[in-house]
Amino acid sequence: MRVLVGITGGIAAYKSAELIRLFVEAGHEVRAVPTSNALRFIGAATLEALTHNSVNHDLYSDVEEVRHIELAKWADLVVVAPATASFLARYSAGLADDLLGNILLATVAPVVVAPAMHTEMWLNEATVNNVTILRTRGIHVIEPAAGRLTGRDTGVGRLPEPGEIYRESMGLLAKQDLAGLSILVVAGGTREPIDPVRYIGNRSSGKQGVALAEAAVARGASVHLVACNFEYENRSIDVIPAETPRDVESILRSIGSETDIVIMPAAISDYRVAEVASHKIKSEQSEALDLHLLENPDLIANLVQMVGKNQLSTKVVGFAAETAQGPELLSLAQKKLAKKQLDLIVANDVSEGRGFDQTENSVMIVSSSGHRTVAGSKREIADAIFDELANSN
Repeated sequence: MRVLVGITGGIAAYKSAELIRLFVEAGHEVRAVPTSNALRFIGAATLEALTHNSVNHDLYSDVEEVRHIELAKWADLVVVAPATASFLARYSAGLADDLLGNILLATVAPVVVAPAMHTEMWLNEATVNNVTILRTRGIHVIEPAAGRLTGRDTGVGRLPEPGEIYRESMGLLAKQDLAGLSILVVAGGTREPIDPVRYIGNRSSGKQGVALAEAAVARGASVHLVACNFEYENRSIDVIPAETPRDVESILRSIGSETDIVIMPAAISDYRVAEVASHKIKSEQSEALDLHLLENPDLIANLVQMVGKNQLSTKVVGFAAETAQGPELLSLAQKKLAKKQLDLIVANDVSEGRGFDQTENSVMIVSSSGHRTVAGSKREIADAIFDELANSN
């Protein structure tokens, strides 16, 4: 996809570098169009290095190429971040006194605007009216975040983090086949306490679960994300923290059967410590520490039984992290699919740490009707899982 990133003259212009990097790393071609004032805050050399394209802010250079029309037609998506109060006023009035303004009047591509300014400016009646006008014209204006502003000020008006701008921008182009559905994603790795200090854990980072949650929101779903022992913020997602399998079990009992789809890429502990010490175990007490472990309930199997018992239509997707490949991996996945009566299971080989805390992976998506292998980013895998669910209807 071809993405044009417009940058206006605010202190938050430095964050546009990270936004550009996110688009480029996702495989999109990017061109940056800063205003003259934006170049007071971020250099053209930085933007050229990140986009691998030349940067031009001047409407009157290369006139014979009719640059503003060429770029307007080139772009599949236009994102302006940051967008100052002055820019919003000019854009809403239809003024085109620089290259970026002319591109915006000429393009038919979706436009995303991410304002950034002091609270008083954002709440000013003029700005409020300008934003309303832009939204009535179909421009997607992202609400600014609350936080530290320039100087000592704190309040609404902070530029949202680049990751959030990226997600909202990409969401505009996603198909809305999950609109109206409620989805629960359980991600990360649970912990089993040994004493107040130590625990038994695993290597799950939660990245695949986050990718699933973000993909679901982009496709129109209402999403709950159970974050097992990792931090994540997204204003479009209901994030529920959890630590132990008991926490997850409580959440599943509470809202699991009320959602249309439950997806569990989380690594839930199979065993727990029989007796958790109330005080820290001192290493000098013994040269060896023997732990007696008890098996934990199979949370996903219990959820499927609850769904069936109540004659609900909730679909349940499980994950199988195995140290196997090819036919052996497929066989293990098919056995778990049948045993736990899942609608879908996603299996992957985790030998030598494959897949853990990485941005890309290779998985096998298995259903009762067949299987297919998908390799790529965890977001691409997430979309493939939802595509498979849609095809199984």
